[in-house]
Amino acid sequence: MQNQNNPPTQIEPTEPLDTGRPWDREVSQLLTRAALLCIQHGIDVDAYMTGAWAAYVEARPGMRSQLEELQLRDQLEELRRLGRMGQA
Repeated sequence: MQNQNNPPTQIEPTEPLDTGRPWDREVSQLLTRAALLCIQHGIDVDAYMTGAWAAYVEARPGMRSQLEELQLRDQLEELRRLGRMGQA
């Protein structure tokens, strides 16, 4: 078991699924490299995942606003379900 006090010196990349897409291997290698850097610098897994998600969302124009809209719709539906907001 690895911890922040004993980071691994090398991580073996996992083999990507054979999907026929040539970029799968590169993505796998980049994610492995990012994970290794985080481990070496004592970044915890939650910070790594938050950073990865933020980078993914930022790379997709419009995704953040789409997710915000979905969250708002869910909140409004919950208020309606609880009887705190009328239906229009």
